Amino acid sequence: MADFPLNPKQPATAAMAERVVNVKGRSLWADARHRFLRNKAALAALIGLIIISAFALFGDYLAVWSNEELDFNVMGMIAEEGGPSFANGHYFGTDDLGRDLYARTVQGTRISLMVGIVGSAIAVVVGTLWGAVAGFLGGRIDAVMMRSVDILMSVPYMFVLILLLVMFDRSITMLFLGIGLISWLDMSRIVRGQTLSLKHKEFIEAAMAIGVSTPIIIRRHIVPNLLGVVMVYATLLVPNMILIESFISFLGLGVQEPLTSLGALIAEGTKTMNYGTLWQLAFPLFFFVMTIFCFFFIGDGLRDALDPKDR
Repeated sequence: MADFPLNPKQPATAAMAERVVNVKGRSLWADARHRFLRNKAALAALIGLIIISAFALFGDYLAVWSNEELDFNVMGMIAEEGGPSFANGHYFGTDDLGRDLYARTVQGTRISLMVGIVGSAIAVVVGTLWGAVAGFLGGRIDAVMMRSVDILMSVPYMFVLILLLVMFDRSITMLFLGIGLISWLDMSRIVRGQTLSLKHKEFIEAAMAIGVSTPIIIRRHIVPNLLGVVMVYATLLVPNMILIESFISFLGLGVQEPLTSLGALIAEGTKTMNYGTLWQLAFPLFFFVMTIFCFFFIGDGLRDALDPKDR
């Protein structure tokens, strides 16, 4: 009885309204962040990726030897003397030439992450712009642009990448460009499909009605509303870039000496694993597998956090 007004002339709703607690709503990105942080696997993967990135960026400060320096004391020695040891500063052991494997793993992790991130960034930018323009303009322009994508997808992308590396310089820049330029096709098709569903929304039609130009609509309205899908796909694209680079380096067409990558280190480790030098394969393979799994779990977490059907 105390919850209702004593004065019968005062509406009950007015008294009840005074007891309502104002709850501040969360934005789309705040809700997505909250849902992502509740995903234990994705959160653990994010922490693991931060640790791996810190190792790649700042691991050189803990190294006693550089990645190119030769230790003649262990060169050509038996497996036990070239193995991991804190006494001589070779935390991960040495390779068959006496080079410190810890320093080379740091450099390999850094280059593999750079290849994955830069290659994915190129693929995302090119694929997003291509798919958004094709989906929004429609008609013959859409048909021509997407048929060209279908033609390019019919060509084996690995063959194209190997051809580019053979015909041009095998530099790290060419590797970035080659991997990025052959990986934007799937992104363009995904973005086009999302753009087709957005172009008939009320806010897009309102912008067209007041005379907003097509480039501004694509830049300010279409692309920002595609960020969720693009972020998820980009996160899943990074491990694919790393796998492609590792395969190319395994063939000897990737990163060239004195630089190295995790794929190149794994290729070197497989050649000497029969001689008892398992550390040459174990440490690069560990960082390679952990990096791949971290990106995959983060991508799954972002997909679940940004999926409107789960809200």
